[in-house]
Amino acid sequence: MKQIKYNLLLSLLLSAILALSACGTPADPTLILATTTSTQDSGLLDVLIPMFEGQSGYTVQTIAVGSGEAMKMGEEGNADVLLVHAPASEKDFMAAGNGTDRFLVMHNDFIIVGPAADRAGIKGMTSAVGAFKAIFEAGAPFITRGDDSGTHKKELALWKAAELDPAGQAWYIETGQGMGASMTVASEKEAYILTDRATYLANKENYQLEILVEGDTNLLNVYHVITVNQTKWPKVNYEGALAFANFMIDPGTQKVIGEFGTDKFGQPLFFPDADKTDADLGLD
Repeated sequence: MKQIKYNLLLSLLLSAILALSACGTPADPTLILATTTSTQDSGLLDVLIPMFEGQSGYTVQTIAVGSGEAMKMGEEGNADVLLVHAPASEKDFMAAGNGTDRFLVMHNDFIIVGPAADRAGIKGMTSAVGAFKAIFEAGAPFITRGDDSGTHKKELALWKAAELDPAGQAWYIETGQGMGASMTVASEKEAYILTDRATYLANKENYQLEILVEGDTNLLNVYHVITVNQTKWPKVNYEGALAFANFMIDPGTQKVIGEFGTDKFGQPLFFPDADKTDADLGLD
């Protein structure tokens, strides 16, 4: 009887040791995340990264740049995982064999903000393209990030849809900076700017900018998480990248994403989408 109890205790002890080992420090504990500035400026990553690190044992090095720069880092093997919002460019990234996995994470929307004076008279317009045409015709100051970010790509797509090219116009001002810094410039210059809603709401007390145009389906802003191809770049931490990707689409994390911002702004800053497909959101 004593031997049976001893064997049982030994078995339980070994199980506990294995469980602790499984939850211990990963073989390669450092993970490089290249992400858009909006996830950083909105404060979302300040919530999610500590959660992931606490659950996984990984230490995340976050590099917040535009989506274009983040994907360039992936193309060069200088990041392990990407969190970006430029769907068309993401598809090109995957088609070129630069990524292994790509999962839909969440969405919010872009908005056009500007000074209360609204020189171009765009407030209340339901068409983003129409608003851009009005800004162009008025020659009103407009701030562009000019950094190949997801927001910049969306802005350029809207100018193209309007069949207009603002490049070289004195009122078209390029910052080459992230979303938060660019909105500061827009506020100082009483200019219009395209921004994601989350960054605006999280920092609106710092700007003299109002939401003028919203709700156009062309302003949908969708985020995916992408693991960098470990076959192409053997030094990439694929195990960690996949752990982060799975964390982002986990129901518990999705719940946190869906609730983020509601306590302060009365509305979520992002909407979780891991249970959807790109087609569900109207993406090709």
